[in-house]
Amino acid sequence: MTFPSTPSTSSSASTSSALDRVRAAYARIAHVDRPEIWISLRPQADVEAEARALDARRDTGDPLPLAGRLLAVKGNIDVAGLPTTAGCPSYAYLPDRDAPVVTRLKDAGALVLGTTNLDQFATGLVGTRSPYGAVRNARDPLRVSGGSSSGSAVAVALGLVDLALGTDTAGSGRVPAAFNGIVGLKPTRGLVPTEGVVPACASLDCVGVFARTLPEARLALALMSEPDGARAIPPRTPGPWRVAVPPLAQLGELDDGWAQAYEAAAARLAAAGARLTTVDLTAFTEAAAMLYEGAFVAERYTAVGAFVDKGSPDLDPTVAAIVRRARDIPAHRLYADQAALAALRATALTALGDADALLLPTTPGHPTLAEVAADPLGANARLGRFTNSTNLFDLAAVAVPGDEVAGRPFGVMLVGPAGTDENLATVAALLTPPTQVAVVGAHLTGQPLNPQLLAMGARLIRTTTTAPVYRLHALRTDPPKPGLVHTGHTGRTGTWEGHAIEVEIWQLPPEGLGALTAALPRPMTLGRVELSDTTTVPGFLCEPSALEGSDDISRYGGWRAYLTR
Repeated sequence: MTFPSTPSTSSSASTSSALDRVRAAYARIAHVDRPEIWISLRPQADVEAEARALDARRDTGDPLPLAGRLLAVKGNIDVAGLPTTAGCPSYAYLPDRDAPVVTRLKDAGALVLGTTNLDQFATGLVGTRSPYGAVRNARDPLRVSGGSSSGSAVAVALGLVDLALGTDTAGSGRVPAAFNGIVGLKPTRGLVPTEGVVPACASLDCVGVFARTLPEARLALALMSEPDGARAIPPRTPGPWRVAVPPLAQLGELDDGWAQAYEAAAARLAAAGARLTTVDLTAFTEAAAMLYEGAFVAERYTAVGAFVDKGSPDLDPTVAAIVRRARDIPAHRLYADQAALAALRATALTALGDADALLLPTTPGHPTLAEVAADPLGANARLGRFTNSTNLFDLAAVAVPGDEVAGRPFGVMLVGPAGTDENLATVAALLTPPTQVAVVGAHLTGQPLNPQLLAMGARLIRTTTTAPVYRLHALRTDPPKPGLVHTGHTGRTGTWEGHAIEVEIWQLPPEGLGALTAALPRPMTLGRVELSDTTTVPGFLCEPSALEGSDDISRYGGWRAYLTR
């Protein structure tokens, strides 16, 4: 399958050295200190050797569409030489070859850093059911990351890798994408090979991809897809896109502010020219409940039941209970549920009519780690309200950031008929709002790196200052650049021991922030910068370890003032 309209992502990731990007990634992995993300992190020296070879190939003109992109792989997908554990150490085996989907991305120039943590045996939407530890949310460590592809999603969200593979049977790719503010593509079943993947429910499993931007996710999916494109439907000529939207009452209870954020997403589509129609969601939510409450869960016992029955001590108790209960489901119930599902699917497709996509919140809410621990089954069931039916109905889906509510990501997804993956991605692009970034040094207007912003279509929004909680240092780098750091403490008077520092706020196209992040050299990092009006935006910060020997220039109030002192 190919996506004809997928843009070439010849961003800074394509022009920077793969070796430099690998070194920066391992430094950032050490800096963020999130060991629960990884099951097997490859030795840095091994990845550096591959990066050198990749740089040499690129220098000779070898076409590598993913040259220099860093890749993480969910721990239930085979990577040659790394144990495939599916989140259970005693289950582990050592594959001698990559899963085909991994091979395709590596052949395109991606470098695998390691395998990532997951809800054990890909059974869960929370990201906490693992003996390797609960994967904390990238933005709010007190909340769940979402599962089962938890480690992959957080690795992308924290900027440790550019792309990550996950699986999505009941929402295991889309839920963590929503909770961590990134893009998750769940392709049409059969579009991407599942060979070399430990099955959860083999007839429903899909391998999907995470990225920080929609263009990079689309490119990766095109490279991952089966070459014959047997299930692909050619993209239709837009104009206008038809998007089905259910009444708010049918969405059920949502977290505070989420209904308004969902309505705002629908309004953005309408403002972009989409034609909104009303749809009855009943068949979708009834089918969603069948995935675990019905007989279809028996396929999870087929996948790993014999192993679970042995009673290994590293089994997650919630996962083991789900799999063991599935053993006793009678065959007649499966046939009855298949008939009921067929009727629900017919009703759902009739309700969609000629709509190109169905717009939904990805989840009804975002629980804390404590809330999931108190009610693991109930919290998980709630999260699958909108995602569980997608594969049962043989549909495709795209999950993208919708907005922020109370400082945390709110995600939406577009669901559509099998084979319409490219159409869904095109509609999703209408939802992706421009992003903003705060710059303090070489990217300022008139400074040496400002052309990077201009080349990607960025425009200056305003000049302002940070909140008085930062210090600015002149780093000993060539060329000279400043480092902005949060003071993180108060002085004896109770006021922050910091300064208000001049910043420029630039608006970027949707893919711009990912391109900047990919090219960011150490010791620079990307984080949330608090402005004088108390709002926060992504911005350039500096690792504290780089300040040794640097001059504190905070008193000048900004980099330009320091240069003209």
